[in-house]
Amino acid sequence: MTVPLDAQASGGTAAFSDGRIEQAGEPTEPGRALRVHGAVVDAQTRCIHYASALDVVAIRFACCREYYPCHACHEQFAGHAATVWPQDRRDERAILCGVCRHELTISEYRAADECPACGAGFNPGCRLHAHLYFEL
Repeated sequence: MTVPLDAQASGGTAAFSDGRIEQAGEPTEPGRALRVHGAVVDAQTRCIHYASALDVVAIRFACCREYYPCHACHEQFAGHAATVWPQDRRDERAILCGVCRHELTISEYRAADECPACGAGFNPGCRLHAHLYFEL
């Protein structure tokens, strides 16, 4: 069992004794809270693995439907193997902009260089490991 070390100190960020950090976000659908799991380092979903100015997305993994900043966070904290999103589910809202909390479909994200809602730029280097998240 993990216990929050300090769930109030940093605007909805909770640190746990197992090293996991979670960032709460504003829901985009009524009654659905968004939470980004993993080693999150700021409110814009950057993590200890990817923390450049453009690393501002979290990905909802197909296997658990939970948001993580990256494949390494999922591998470290999820407790199960990741599965990729199949091509026939590209209309799923599975990408979270860490700047404005807008959820993008997989198709929208794969075609975008920036968030369509707020204009925040996305890291073009993420395309190099799209195969870890999406069936290509």
